[in-house]
Amino acid sequence: MSQPQFSSLPLNPSLLQNLNDLGYSHMTPIQHQSLPAVLNGQDVIAQGKTGSGKTAAFSLGLLNALDVKRFYVQGLVLCPTRELADQVAKEIRKLARAIHNIKVLTLCGGMPFGPQIGSLEHGAHIVVGTPGRIEEHLRKGTLKLDKLTTFVLDEADRMLEMGFQDSLDNIIEQTPQKRQTLLFSATFPDEIQNIAQRVMQDPIMVKVEGGVENTNIKQHFYLVQDNQQRLTAVKLLLLKHKPESSVVFCATKRETQEICDELSNAGFAAVALHGDLEQKDRDQTLVRFANKSASVLVATDVAARGLDVDALDCVINYQAARDPEIHVHRIGRTGRAGSKGQAFTLHTDKESYKMAVLAEYLDIKIENDILPPFSLLDKPPFKANMVTLQIDGGKKQKVRPGDIVGALTSENGVAFKQIGKIDMFDNWSFVAVERDAAKVALRKISEGKLKGRSFRVRRLRG
Repeated sequence: MSQPQFSSLPLNPSLLQNLNDLGYSHMTPIQHQSLPAVLNGQDVIAQGKTGSGKTAAFSLGLLNALDVKRFYVQGLVLCPTRELADQVAKEIRKLARAIHNIKVLTLCGGMPFGPQIGSLEHGAHIVVGTPGRIEEHLRKGTLKLDKLTTFVLDEADRMLEMGFQDSLDNIIEQTPQKRQTLLFSATFPDEIQNIAQRVMQDPIMVKVEGGVENTNIKQHFYLVQDNQQRLTAVKLLLLKHKPESSVVFCATKRETQEICDELSNAGFAAVALHGDLEQKDRDQTLVRFANKSASVLVATDVAARGLDVDALDCVINYQAARDPEIHVHRIGRTGRAGSKGQAFTLHTDKESYKMAVLAEYLDIKIENDILPPFSLLDKPPFKANMVTLQIDGGKKQKVRPGDIVGALTSENGVAFKQIGKIDMFDNWSFVAVERDAAKVALRKISEGKLKGRSFRVRRLRG
């Protein structure tokens, strides 16, 4: 049965035209169920898994209600992590591109405070941020929410899980009582119900099962004896399947870093993503994984929320997730957009209760597979096809992607097809190039000019 079209909604014509230009004609189930109420100004609680289209659902509501001529904060979106906030802001800007003069501002911790104050002084229509940094701006008086009309809690379950309850309460206190509140969450624990009762007015409840097409995901389970065998199992699975992109989910920040270090020392192109990383290191990690110069991302569940990677070959659960909804959320990272994916879950006898709960939740019989042969450990690890070069020049130095491509492809340079993804930041840029073109690319940038200037360049490793 075909999904209803966006054109059936009372959306701003500019938004509809842009959706059509982007190729978004039909609504996902969560958009179909939530958008009519959102556009009608009602409070909405929407529960849906990764990939269900939640971001577009609340973004279209925010943009449709906006009065562009009034230059103050009308919409606030709270996200649990910087990565998710960046992804949400990017999606809002993409959906808003047909409406002129909309300003979307991202306010997250780990970034300099001063420039954020300067941006706020110039005004913004929509602010996307993390609870701690939003609370800090409110406390210092640099952010005002007295005219807020729409308040969005995105991935609300993770915000509460990360201990942001007090920050949320403090932020809500500084918003008008008369406002629209939209709460989007992958799971719906008791804490979410409690906060909904306190801050929402007669909310419409929307719940969409799925969002993850399990038929596209082949699940495998392996019984291991201890943590040493867990690590060996991860190596064996990576050596057998040679995934171009894979995520290993771990329980703690410390474990995440330790597993990444072990894999890197064994020759795998692995990077770690967890809450203890500095912002520059987080940026590098996400850039390298997205541009295929790192093939393995070792991450905590919280850090991986908002991960914007289209094609993920497999997911490895280093341990069974603490509850089955998190398991579904993890494995939903692979097998997306109709592609096939694989999910490998490692567990010990001590985790038998988790496995029993998971089997009941998924309505499957869990049968353990046999690990790949240990002889694979003698094989060299899969090498990523791309490498990343970091250039010490970015947007503030007026460097553009075209300047980098031009420098790389100039006389005796690399072929255009050997250049991969280019990521621009304020003071540096990253470009992915094919491994066998790395030396030439490094020489072309270091010896050549960008915007008539010389910039330092280095290859990112480890």
